[in-house]
Amino acid sequence: MALHPQRARLFAAAVPAALLALLLPSFTVPASALDNDTSPARGSAYMGMGVLAHDGSSPAPGGPRAGQTEGVDVASYQGDVAWSTLWNSGVRWAYTKATEGTYYTNPYFSGQYTGAHGVGMVRGSYHFATPDTTGGAAQADYFVDHGGGWSKDGVTLPGVLDIEWNPYGGDCYGKTPSAMVTWIRDFLNRYKSRTGRAAVIYTATSWWKTCTGNYAGFAAANPLWIARYASTVGDLPAGWSAYTMWQYTSTGPTVGDHDRFNGSTDKLREFATG
Repeated sequence: MALHPQRARLFAAAVPAALLALLLPSFTVPASALDNDTSPARGSAYMGMGVLAHDGSSPAPGGPRAGQTEGVDVASYQGDVAWSTLWNSGVRWAYTKATEGTYYTNPYFSGQYTGAHGVGMVRGSYHFATPDTTGGAAQADYFVDHGGGWSKDGVTLPGVLDIEWNPYGGDCYGKTPSAMVTWIRDFLNRYKSRTGRAAVIYTATSWWKTCTGNYAGFAAANPLWIARYASTVGDLPAGWSAYTMWQYTSTGPTVGDHDRFNGSTDKLREFATG
């Protein structure tokens, strides 16, 4: 399947390190983040960026599924989102990218986050993890300080740790499975201590098996958002017997990335409330 044109441009972007300071003045890129000239620009990653490249896709599930609630996820490349169009099509929840590493904040975050809420959606924010740049606790702090907080108001979903294929270098960010598990644990522990709520883990089963050794220890406390572009979710990472959310396509209507919450809209609001 061909990538969406906007996504293709992100994958193809080759920005020399010497130009980064001019092109991306809103944040400082750590030296370790400048991998090579063929990588996309730091900050351009989004939820599911590597799913097509590593796992491919097959036809998405057809039509609404009873007992599930449609959602979307967005990032800066989608810009100003047609939230009313999404609402009228049946979308009832949304996540927007807030941060990446400790060096990037989404310039469209405020408009996307408040726009979803403005049409009646339950909404939340996610953090794109870069375990090769800074520690898990530091990235959790950065996330919470830049839009990743949570409040028990019934319309704010818990923050999401987006931990997946590395678009900037080696798949596992240069970490062994045990080191990766430690990094994830540090992020989750700090997020819980800052917000009082367990973060959701977004990942692909293939990445989780490769880069954590299929670690099962987070399933008891942290909800799973599984990424698989197919008619079924397939195998889940070890420890989880069910998913909370499923990103099932990158070619859905209006924004591309479409998801399903594994429950009714009432259950969705209960989940938001915690």
